[in-house]
Amino acid sequence: MRNIVHRHLGKMVAGTAIAVAGTAVMVAVTLPGTAGADDSGTPAGRSAPQAAGAAGAGAAGGGKAVAPGVVEAAPAEGQKGEGRDPLTDDELKRVEKIALSRQLFRSSESVDGERGPERLGVDLAEPEADEAGRPDAPRRADVTFYDYRDDTLVTRTVDLGTGTVVHTDTQHGVQPPLSRAEKAEAAGLLIADPLGSGLKADYKDATGKALTSPDQLQLSGAVYRAAPGAQPAVLDKCGEHRCVRLFPKVKNGPWVDARSLVIDLSARKVARLDH
Repeated sequence: MRNIVHRHLGKMVAGTAIAVAGTAVMVAVTLPGTAGADDSGTPAGRSAPQAAGAAGAGAAGGGKAVAPGVVEAAPAEGQKGEGRDPLTDDELKRVEKIALSRQLFRSSESVDGERGPERLGVDLAEPEADEAGRPDAPRRADVTFYDYRDDTLVTRTVDLGTGTVVHTDTQHGVQPPLSRAEKAEAAGLLIADPLGSGLKADYKDATGKALTSPDQLQLSGAVYRAAPGAQPAVLDKCGEHRCVRLFPKVKNGPWVDARSLVIDLSARKVARLDH
């Protein structure tokens, strides 16, 4: 992995930064400077005589001075949305609290092994077929959790009007996009694993510092599903398990090629793909 990375370190493209996660290309950015000139062609630090004269003439002629512009604060967001309006911050907090019942909290597990499921997202629910176009249609939200205790995707639909859970759906083998917490946990497992030695070495080469925490990286990632015969047996359950391929980037630095490594968050193991 280190040889691949070193081939790309130090490439420069003026005015453009290209980061392709699947290829681990590393690019630095250079921007053209503009010091010492302004757009009007007037040398920096000097005023334009005509503009000053015009301003003085306007003042002498009794014209009103133009008041400076005022930026108004954004209006306060309402506690409740209407119809198909996006969920407000208050609604997001409220539906998550309603969806996470005491029973679900006690019986489930998050990505880091703590009690309670891993929250993946909250979205405005689609109306039922007979509610489409109705101005009085109930406003609902779908709250999605992943329970690492038994690899279950749990979706709970909350009626915002009544404040109750009106539907619960559980699925196995369904793998929605990863949350930020899941990518950070995957990076932590990789850093702690012997297979993460190349990542740590490349980070050291790029920064001169030791890589000890996911917080030192910018993380992108994708769910990995097993393909028969295309990986070691330890990854055969990926798809049933929640597995991740990470595309890490040094903060303010290069991408690091970790495509050959897969982190099984459910089993908390790291494996290298067969080539």
